[in-house]
This record gives sequence, C-alpha cells and structure tokens, in this order.
Amino acid sequence: MSDYKKRIISGIKGLSGAYSPYNVFSDWVCCCSISMANTATLFRGKVWEDREKTYMDTLERYPDPKAVETEFARMMYLLLLWLEADMTDALGEIYMELDIGNKYTGQFFTPFHVSEMCARIALEDYLKNYKGDLIKLNEPSVGGGGMVIAAAKILKEAGINYQKKLKVVAQDLDWKGVYMSHLQFSMLGIQAYIYQGDTLSDPFTDIRHVEPERVMATPAIMGVLL
Repeated sequence: MSDYKKRIISGIKGLSGAYSPYNVFSDWVCCCSISMANTATLFRGKVWEDREKTYMDTLERYPDPKAVETEFARMMYLLLLWLEADMTDALGEIYMELDIGNKYTGQFFTPFHVSEMCARIALEDYLKNYKGDLIKLNEPSVGGGGMVIAAAKILKEAGINYQKKLKVVAQDLDWKGVYMSHLQFSMLGIQAYIYQGDTLSDPFTDIRHVEPERVMATPAIMGVLL
C-alpha cells in the first residue's frame, strides 16, 4: 500500500467518531473540490457563494471545525503528492480500502489496472494514426475518474501532452463522484467539465445550456494555473 494512501486513510479514520469513515471521506472530497474550484474562480457570484457556504456548513458539523479543516488540507496535500508520484485513481483506491462501498447504490470503483488495460486497448489503434489533433473524451459515469486518468496516462506514455491535447466532458449522478473526479482531474492538470446529472435522462450537451451550479470545471479548462 502506498505510504500516501496509508496516511490519508489514517487521517480519515482519526476524524471518524461522530461520523463514519464514509461521511468523513465524502466531506473531505467535497471540501477539497470546492476549495479547488473557488480558488480558480475569478468572478465571485452566486455559485461561488453557495459553494463557499456548503464548504463552511460541512466543516461546522464537526466539534472542532478548524482542526478538521487543517486535517483536510493535510490530506489534500498528501493526495497531490501521491498523484504527482503515480497517475492513478487514488481516491477510488482509498474509498475501496476503507471498505465503504455500497452494493445497493453500486458505489464501487474499478481497479485502476483494469481501467488502464481498457484505455490501452481503446487507444491503441487511435494512437497509431494520431496527427496531433485535440482529443475529446466523454465519460458518462465518471465515478472517481479512473478511466479518464488511465487515458491521460496512456497519452503521456505515448509522448502526448494530455494537459494540452485532452479535453474531457464527464458526468455522474452522485455528487461524490463529481467531487472526486473534479479534484483528481484538477490536480493532474486535465481540462474537464464534470456535470452532475443522469446521463440517460439529462445528458450534458453544452456548457452554455446547463445550470452553472451543477458543473465543476477544472482550473486547466478555465485557463488557470494553480
């Protein structure tokens, strides 16, 4: 097990008590994703304010909000170090390692080596004839973002700058999946819009035609360097 994963899991379990590891994990990724999004947002309108309120309300549920905020930031830094060392679905690994998957809601995350194998097979023929064009990828059920991260990793191995050449539109019904993928894509410099909604009944079509509060945009797609 990665040392970063051990330390993050230890942090989550250390905050558990009044709340379960599932709740702590969900609150952590929510706060980190919102922090990333609001830091990269130049115009502080209603969406920014609503997300800031969600951030503060989440922390206020804990007995010592400032201590929790500090621990959340520490674990966020560990996650960044982990992703810099190894492109993987780190949050999916943590989720499954905590054994908080829910069989009734289908909340399980594909092992990254499986995602990587699928991405390698799917991109093999495409990369043979790649001419430097922009690569557009649509992920209808993004979860933690493992499939997208795997595709970015394959592109990187092929000598393609995925941070410039890959553009992603992802969607998930569960806000937790939106936050998880947004956070990891942001840290990896992936250009992406992640939309909360049912892909079958409410597919993402155009950023101009959706409620802005339901879209998390990575800093890279907004042209922001963190």
